[in-house]
Amino acid sequence: MGTDLNAPLGQNRRAKPASKGNSRRLLGFSFAALCIAAVIGLSAWSILSPDGLRRDPASPVATADKAKRPDDKAPNAASGQTGVGSGTMTPGTAYSGADVERTLTDDGSTVTTFSPRSRDGKGPALINVGPIRGQDPRMAAMPNDDLLEDSAAGRLPITGPDGLRPMDQYARPWSGARGTRIALVVGGLGLSQTGTQKAIRDLPGEVTLGFATAGNSLQRWMQEARRSGHEILLQLPMEPFDYPANDPGPNALRVGLGEKKNLAELHRNLAEITNYTGVMNYLGGRFLSDADALEPVMRDLGKRGLLFLDDGTSAQSLSGKLAGAFDVPHGFADLTLDTELSRNAILKKLDELERIARRNGAAIGVASAFDESVGAIATWIGEAQGRGIEIVGVSALVKDPQQN
Repeated sequence: MGTDLNAPLGQNRRAKPASKGNSRRLLGFSFAALCIAAVIGLSAWSILSPDGLRRDPASPVATADKAKRPDDKAPNAASGQTGVGSGTMTPGTAYSGADVERTLTDDGSTVTTFSPRSRDGKGPALINVGPIRGQDPRMAAMPNDDLLEDSAAGRLPITGPDGLRPMDQYARPWSGARGTRIALVVGGLGLSQTGTQKAIRDLPGEVTLGFATAGNSLQRWMQEARRSGHEILLQLPMEPFDYPANDPGPNALRVGLGEKKNLAELHRNLAEITNYTGVMNYLGGRFLSDADALEPVMRDLGKRGLLFLDDGTSAQSLSGKLAGAFDVPHGFADLTLDTELSRNAILKKLDELERIARRNGAAIGVASAFDESVGAIATWIGEAQGRGIEIVGVSALVKDPQQN
């Protein structure tokens, strides 16, 4: 049983039988081919069969499959609940705080249903860090119920149980830098639908908007203004010197009404909308100059945590003196910007307001929601910001007794 010595080097003269390794490979290929054919056949049968490969949920196979799932936990002894994350919240557990239910359908697939369950107090919590100036923009159109009280006139603003004031809650946040600051207040919103829409759309969010209580759809316009980032004021109608020839409108505060009726009218006005930082006068030269008439109004505003902006048109106004007596945040407008209703005249007034602000550190300008006013203010703001002027909500510039 040797080799042929005449054969070329490296070749056996005698043919060798197939090795055991080659035999195993041939058997493996054959077995793999049979398995593939079986899988194809079963798949075709499952598709064509009316019942398919239906698995009985109660069968040992289904039970064993469910038992292998790592995210199914045993019932929590304390809570009696089942599902993932029962009991405490484990870091990194995706389903913590949820009950998980799996249902096997007729076609063999699994439907997983997640439902919330109550916490046992060991998980994370939302922590109230105390009053914060301003409101989350995502919630700016929603009133804080803690800052409202029910009355015969409707829901009225009030200082919260923790001392939070509407003035703070609904204020527009600002940088806090002590540079040159200007607050611009555009009033008369709600009286004209197109004018109101244009003011909210065209004016930057830094502009404070004043809503007239005699307007229409005020709550809807308030929500749109707040969503656009505006701080808002409510304009209170007050008796002017030439009343009734010059009528401020319904529910006006008048010297001859007396304290009780004036407070009732005040509350009717305050209940028109929510989410405002304070009020400003609409007309009111005579009312603002009468201490007996103005005092109960200021006292009520102070209790409610609202600011008062005097438009500065009455030289005889006592608002500053009485606001200080009752701790009402208070401010005076430095200029009325649109006494002459032309774009160029308004731009000149805005430049004058800037000079006042640079001299004093801050200034407040007021205007009405005329097209000329809105257009001029929108243009001027962009230019002023380029010169280092910060446009802020009016609440940032009033004299606040709590900050002194």
